[in-house]
Amino acid sequence: MIEPRAPAPPGSRPSWGGSGGPATPSSSGTSSSSGTSPSSGTSPSSATGAPARLPVRPGTGRFLVLAGVFVCAACGLVYELELVALASYLIGDSVTQASVVLSVMVFAMGLGSLAAKRLRRFAAAGFGAVEAVLALVGGSSAMVLYAVFAWTGGWGGLWVDGPRFLLVAFSLVIGVLIGAEVPLLMELIQRVRRQDAGGAVADLFAADYVGALVGGLAFPFVLLPFLGQLTGALLTGTVNAVVGAALVIGLFRRDMSRRARWMLLTANAVVLALLATATLLADDFERAARHAVYGQDVRVAVRTDVQEVVLTGDSDGRPLDLFLDGRLRVSADDERHYHEALVHPAMSGTRARVLVLGGGDGLAVREVLRHPDVRRVDVVELDPGLTRLARHDPGLSALNEHAYGDSRVHAAAADAFRRLRTTPTGTYDVVISDLPDPGITAGTKLYSQEFYGLLRRVLAPGGRLAVHAGSVSAHPRTFWTVDATLRAAGLRTVPYRVVARDAGHAPGPDRTTAATGHAPRDWGFLLAARRLPGLRLDPAAPPPHTLTTGSLTRDARAAARARTAGLPPSTLVHPRY
Repeated sequence: MIEPRAPAPPGSRPSWGGSGGPATPSSSGTSSSSGTSPSSGTSPSSATGAPARLPVRPGTGRFLVLAGVFVCAACGLVYELELVALASYLIGDSVTQASVVLSVMVFAMGLGSLAAKRLRRFAAAGFGAVEAVLALVGGSSAMVLYAVFAWTGGWGGLWVDGPRFLLVAFSLVIGVLIGAEVPLLMELIQRVRRQDAGGAVADLFAADYVGALVGGLAFPFVLLPFLGQLTGALLTGTVNAVVGAALVIGLFRRDMSRRARWMLLTANAVVLALLATATLLADDFERAARHAVYGQDVRVAVRTDVQEVVLTGDSDGRPLDLFLDGRLRVSADDERHYHEALVHPAMSGTRARVLVLGGGDGLAVREVLRHPDVRRVDVVELDPGLTRLARHDPGLSALNEHAYGDSRVHAAAADAFRRLRTTPTGTYDVVISDLPDPGITAGTKLYSQEFYGLLRRVLAPGGRLAVHAGSVSAHPRTFWTVDATLRAAGLRTVPYRVVARDAGHAPGPDRTTAATGHAPRDWGFLLAARRLPGLRLDPAAPPPHTLTTGSLTRDARAAARARTAGLPPSTLVHPRY
């Protein structure tokens, strides 16, 4: 604790301490309040360590500061989660994006805390300015990131490899501003009522951590499902600006000059006006950005509990395209080539009971149902919204030939891993794994040795498993890691591939985005069983449109020549993709 200086001689000007110490009492025993410096934006009582002149009792003032800490902490965590969610959606690989955002933010918070030391003398005005800038930057971050993604086509070439520049820039700026909050708030709470440093830190961080908990829970359960990413971020910025300005101007206005108060009010009014305008335009902005990403013929755009589903085309002669979270999943021009290659080699043999993992669009099911001796098809799709769309959308249901209307088809909305753990041994003759690309983190566990061990258990004797494993040419290491993982689970494999007819517009679960248009030149598959399966088509079954046994044999030889040997399998605790 800093000791007060000796009283000044009568008639002399009070000294405020060259290092920003507490106010020196006058001969009457009270602190002088004269000497306000308009140019500095602070009055003498706002110097470091001086007690604040509050319009309320110290106890009430302390409560209000802690309440402000609570709200600001909640807003700060929402900004962090918003960046992680948007980056995972637009870029993919959620583990990498979360690591980049959080590590950069934590580093930047340290920088912000150091920088805030220079603002402690003007703690009230400094905190108000920090909150205004944070509200504007954090609230608009989602809209700016999405705009750059939509209108520049895959981030406009701002980077080639490594961390995404714009994402890192927002993480750095927001982290610096969040880090600057704590030292300034510590200074303000001590001016309300001075206490030992340990107690002040405990109170401040308790409010901060509880606020972070509320913000962390509000983002996935309230903001994201009810408001969406753009409006949720803008509303958070609005709350941040209002609370920051109210705390400073309402509680510490006597510690700021008139000029500082008006500057802060003006800045916050501008920030709120910008955020309010962006909120009013959010729906129009989102439609325009969606058209920039997917083209002008967007027919259906829905946000389910799992992902964004967009249907384009299927009118005026345009082919139907299905995008899931911005990735081209189905193109009517070439989807049959992909789905026939995935399904028909596995259907050569006993096929009474079939399990389709993923494939909520119904297109793999369509190929399964071409075999009349199939008695039951179970579809396990995580997203019931996609399944409903495949049932009822005229274009998509026509493309899957109304597969869900067949009485043999039974769809369940469930996690595939959890479903397999409760499935009896030897239940299925054929399993078709039509799942997202293994490089997308959410699907990595569905390409693990443990998952394939469960699939091996549910296969009947002589049963076969078909797995889409990514592009052999574009992602060879991923493809052959899937092969190594299947073999580690006790299955024998036959790799094969088919070349996409339109390499610039190829559908499938590979990492293909609407904005970039990058697509694999081929699709890679693995046919697996307990004994080495034969790669052939059943001559007694209806022949597919695009495949022959001869073409499959040639494609299998081409895939085998590209083999990458010696890769370890992927497991739940050590994913390799």
